[in-house]
Amino acid sequence: MTEPTKPARVPLLVLAWAWVVLPFGYGVYQLFLKLVQLFG
Repeated sequence: MTEPTKPARVPLLVLAWAWVVLPFGYGVYQLFLKLVQLFG
């Protein structure tokens, strides 16, 4: 089995996931706004 994540790496993991998820979420939000304009 893999060893559990060391506490020192948790902030790095959070930052890495935020680096991916936040722009993706913003893009989905913009897409939703465009869809509402197009079909609304």
